Amino acid sequence: MSTDQQHTETAPAAATGSGANPATQFEVTAGEKEIAVTAAGTEILRYVTHPDSPQDEAPKPYLYPLRFLDGGEASVRRPWDHRWHTGLQFTWSHVADQNFWGGPTFAAEDGYKMRGNLGRMNHTGFSTAPSGGEEVTFDETLEWITSREEHWIDEHRVQRVHSLDTARGIWAIDLTTELTNVSGQTLPLGSPTTAGRPNAGYTGWFWRGPRSWSGCQVVNSAGAEGEENTMGQVADWVAFSSEHDDLDGGGTIMAFAGTSECAGTSLPPIKWFTRTSIFAVASQSPAFDQEIHLPAGATLRLHHRFLFIARVLEPEERTQIGQEFAL
Repeated sequence: MSTDQQHTETAPAAATGSGANPATQFEVTAGEKEIAVTAAGTEILRYVTHPDSPQDEAPKPYLYPLRFLDGGEASVRRPWDHRWHTGLQFTWSHVADQNFWGGPTFAAEDGYKMRGNLGRMNHTGFSTAPSGGEEVTFDETLEWITSREEHWIDEHRVQRVHSLDTARGIWAIDLTTELTNVSGQTLPLGSPTTAGRPNAGYTGWFWRGPRSWSGCQVVNSAGAEGEENTMGQVADWVAFSSEHDDLDGGGTIMAFAGTSECAGTSLPPIKWFTRTSIFAVASQSPAFDQEIHLPAGATLRLHHRFLFIARVLEPEERTQIGQEFAL
């Protein structure tokens, strides 16, 4: 019996009313190492639970490929500049002396270097097999294992695919995750910026866009425009828009900041890591420029959202959708 079959917690049930319109239903195709989700005839995502990533990329589950409902590409995997950038994935670059992000680790004294400190996130089971319907839920447990084979974090991760709207070309995915420190010591959770590199606060849920999105438009809910004005800022959401390569038309990706909570522990505000000039990336960073010190036994809870819209939105509709899907 597999670990997926052995894990028996109850996951939220997908809504599949008998009178539901099939056009608003997600379909799921499950394999041993990945699960595909299809909507309106387009495979919109695959969730890879058992990656073939090399250890230098800190192996972890990821969402790739990602597509808009019209088939337009919405992500990239293993680009030449940063092989550890993969679609949409949950990461953490600085966990004490360990790197669960991938690639070199930044230190103020000597910059980025490979340091033999790359950990991994192991998927250990789903509470129930993901199935199709009006929602698809990936409710799973993971273990974070250091480069020294130490078990530091237990994670309960729920990713929910929802809000399929074929008329407006919309689908959404939420991440709700609970990270419990089982290391027996307080763990500082930081980023390259907390280690001394300005404007490199990436950590947490991280999206890397396709090559065609390099130089794309980015705005936030406060009305700021451009990478330099949205980087490191607090905002309810950020929105990226671009035309596609190959396929006519374009799309908009909206990311929502959501929340960061830990009982009895002071937390910094969620700030945005945004970049468009050399490539398009976004991360709701829980530790952009200030470390979180997670006590032994404590649990950090994060809740975020990404929205994929199969057209370039005008400002008025972008604001309206931002309000509609607010967390």
